[in-house]
Amino acid sequence: MRIAILDDYQNLALASADWSGVKSHGNITVFHDTLTDPRALCERLKPFDVLCVMRERTPLPASVLTDLPNLKLIVTTGKRNDTIDVAYANDHGITVCGTNSPSTATPELTFALMLGLARGVVPENTSMRTGGWQVGLGQDLAGSTLGIIGLGRLGSKVATIAKAFDMRVTAWSQNLTKERCAELGVEYMPEKEALLADADFVTIHQRLSDRTADMISTDEFKRMKKTAYLINTSRGPIIDDAALIEAVNNREIAGAGLDVYDIEPLPASHPLRRCDGLLLTPHLGYVTHHTWDVFYGETVEAILAWLAGNPVRVITV
Repeated sequence: MRIAILDDYQNLALASADWSGVKSHGNITVFHDTLTDPRALCERLKPFDVLCVMRERTPLPASVLTDLPNLKLIVTTGKRNDTIDVAYANDHGITVCGTNSPSTATPELTFALMLGLARGVVPENTSMRTGGWQVGLGQDLAGSTLGIIGLGRLGSKVATIAKAFDMRVTAWSQNLTKERCAELGVEYMPEKEALLADADFVTIHQRLSDRTADMISTDEFKRMKKTAYLINTSRGPIIDDAALIEAVNNREIAGAGLDVYDIEPLPASHPLRRCDGLLLTPHLGYVTHHTWDVFYGETVEAILAWLAGNPVRVITV
């Protein structure tokens, strides 16, 4: 049996779990890069019986799966993966299963970005390293309003942390109810526009879909305060990149913290990298020791269970 571990950027997969049981059944190949060309991807993956994928780093649509004749099992980290054509896999005898996904790392990074922007951590650090001293005036979180777009599993944790900072917390999403907000002690905003106009910080915690793609674009930036910051640790295409760059350059908002992008890894020439006022991290939201232990540990468990004919956490449409 041939097993492939995909998109292990930092060469940590094999060190994050005990793969010895899997190795006794076959050979493991680890890929550290991401192939975006479908033909090259199919050629690379054709020999493999099992694919271990890290979130949505490598999409596996039907057009790719149909060219993988040996494939029998896909294990994705996380409980769902919208870039895998699960229906096609189910119809063609390919088992797709997932792992648990800790829900603490991304909310923590949300506040790292928020505080980094609010207190100018990067420019202050740059000043210190070049012989300077104070160069800016910070923004307090306490007393500020945090507007959360999406109050689900991650957004609700962000709300809890925000209240510990003594922030006023508001929330909106298309399906959000007043009852859900009341459960969390959060102010319900009936419209996205009202949330954007009211908030000092806006943070996004929604899945990418046809409804949420380009949810934040030119009109939305014009509604925000000129002193407001935007945080996105969800999915890149939810924000219109060109509109964001224009808003920051024109000082329509104070800045933004981004951990997710339309294309990942973000190309070196991408204009986001050259836009002042942005705090950028390379999709670190779930990249922690604990998360990797869960992701890869349960990937190993899933493969061994599947080999033994035992139940696995199967993902269905």
